[in-house]
Amino acid sequence: MASESGESNMDREMILADFQACTGIDNIAEAITLLELNNWDLVAAINGVIPQENGILQSNFSSEASQSTMFGPPNQSEAADAAAGGAVPPPSSSSSSSSPASSSTSAFCPVNPASRHIVEHQPRMLNFRVEYRQRTIELVLEEGSTVGEIKKILEADLGIPVSKMQLKGWKSGDVSDSTVMRSLHLPKNNSLYVLTPDIAPTASTSKNSDLQESLNQNFLLVISHREAQRDYSLNFPGTRTIQEVKRNISDLTNIPVRHQQWDGWPASASDDSMTLAVSGVSYPCHHLSVCRRSSPANSQEPTEECADVHMVSDSEGDDFEDASEFGVDDSEMFGMGSSTTCRKSPMMPENSENEADALLHFTAEFSSRYGETHPMFFIGTLEAASQEAFYGKARDRKLLAIYLHNDDSVLGNVFCSQMMCADSIVSYLSQNFITWAWDVTKEANKARLLTMCTRHFGSVVTQTIRTYKTDQFPLLLIVMGKRTSNEVLNVIQGNTTVDELMMRLMGAMEIFIAQQQEDIKDEDEREARETVKREQDEAYRVSLEADRKKREAQEKEEAEQVRLERMKKEQEDEKEAIRLSLEQALPSEPDEDSAEQISKLRIRTPSGEFLERRFLGSCKLQVLFDFVASKGYPFEEFKLLTTFPRKNITQMDPGSTLLEAKLFPQETLFLEARE
Repeated sequence: MASESGESNMDREMILADFQACTGIDNIAEAITLLELNNWDLVAAINGVIPQENGILQSNFSSEASQSTMFGPPNQSEAADAAAGGAVPPPSSSSSSSSPASSSTSAFCPVNPASRHIVEHQPRMLNFRVEYRQRTIELVLEEGSTVGEIKKILEADLGIPVSKMQLKGWKSGDVSDSTVMRSLHLPKNNSLYVLTPDIAPTASTSKNSDLQESLNQNFLLVISHREAQRDYSLNFPGTRTIQEVKRNISDLTNIPVRHQQWDGWPASASDDSMTLAVSGVSYPCHHLSVCRRSSPANSQEPTEECADVHMVSDSEGDDFEDASEFGVDDSEMFGMGSSTTCRKSPMMPENSENEADALLHFTAEFSSRYGETHPMFFIGTLEAASQEAFYGKARDRKLLAIYLHNDDSVLGNVFCSQMMCADSIVSYLSQNFITWAWDVTKEANKARLLTMCTRHFGSVVTQTIRTYKTDQFPLLLIVMGKRTSNEVLNVIQGNTTVDELMMRLMGAMEIFIAQQQEDIKDEDEREARETVKREQDEAYRVSLEADRKKREAQEKEEAEQVRLERMKKEQEDEKEAIRLSLEQALPSEPDEDSAEQISKLRIRTPSGEFLERRFLGSCKLQVLFDFVASKGYPFEEFKLLTTFPRKNITQMDPGSTLLEAKLFPQETLFLEARE
């Protein structure tokens, strides 16, 4: 019995997931209520929610034929596929609202095995509405076609060479002619426009110049949600279609497009695929109001009392054309694929060697799905994100928010579009968090994440992530860095609201700020201690430097003194040698009783001593000078003077004799230092 109960619960979970994917009802409680009203009969529940042409789901494939007749005759392969699926109704020019309803009818009905093989290989067709000046061209091409093929068709219709044609309006920006449309992950209906800057406009194309200007403008739509009594002020580019505006409002108000009732659209806005630039809405601001229609049954029989009946019809028609938004591809619409299969490009490639490349792919895919307004995801490893968040200065640290995405969860689309892309959440995360993301849809990527979490946060966090089931994803882990380890403050599951998510983020911030203040205080005290230590070390270094310079100066002074003493000694030795040589060269002193004329000279030294010696009158003055020098008074430093009259002998000719100098027979002289 237990196993039967488990299987029953599993079947109901699959029915619930299929029902939400097909109807776009994100409220689980509302979806369960509708299924219980129909005794969990999936087809009956879908018929009760989605208006059909004849009230029941069909098993034929007439939708492709009807879509083809909108834009032209079907090709041979399409005709063969339609024939294999059943009888093909006659071509019709009915609006696109009937076609998707028919295409959705075979989602869960059994298919003839013989036709199953053919339908599985049927290519996905894309509808294009191309605007050029005053003309609108509608095209249907296979998803495998290239952008260049669209331009060739337009060249034939418009007469404009491909080389002078610029095809704008792609969600991913400008694309090359060789780009395959499958790689752009386009919805079923697309609006494009052609620019020809090299072709000068004529007077007949003045309206087109206004259109081009409108396409480049931003329109402010003030949308009043009547039930919630709340106004939304939203900016949209002129290239945004009415259908895209309605989808955005669906994300904000939880009112599916098929249940929206609008007031305020201009009468010219007759097609949801029209851009805002050509819809006739007021620039720069236009006021609209939206509410939920009273019941799904009312949408089957619209009356003239509905002020926006044409818009409601278009919205209903696009419900299943845009089923790819909810994870349902064409093969599922014909009952050929698993209910969990989708045409979305994976958020992250499997077994990517470089984490940074994987996260770049994640960011690009997230932007293509949910728009450019989203948290700034950190590009790098989890370790690098932790370093950035935890290991800077205390004032610069932030919390680490780890976003874990799972495409298999029914909550993923709602959480990303309404929570992660809400302006308040994006702003708060950008200011206070380092946001790192990972996709766990693939088991290999999930195993890689668990390994990283074990290395950085421990096995407890890893085990916690393991316990969460697929339907509980996405997860937002709030991690705070501490001195010894990293702590997970909170794990936020996907089943939350914007207000609850903001409150939990703010609660985590309060804990973080309290811890941050303590860390800042500790860091300031540590820096103060380090500053004192640096100052002490600097003072010690300066003191050592001063001692070193003082020692070097002293050593230099001592060395200079030694040098001077050595030089002085050398000079003295030199003088002594000269003195001795002069003394030895002097002629001998004559006797007093010599027969020759003798001059007796008495010389007073600067110290007061007297030098006395006898000289021959015929001796040269040079002999007198040599005698004085031999006594330590060199001719270069001292001068020899007479007493009276005062006369400088050293200025006389050294070759003169004593007689000629009148230093005979005796004379008193004195020595005086030269100035």
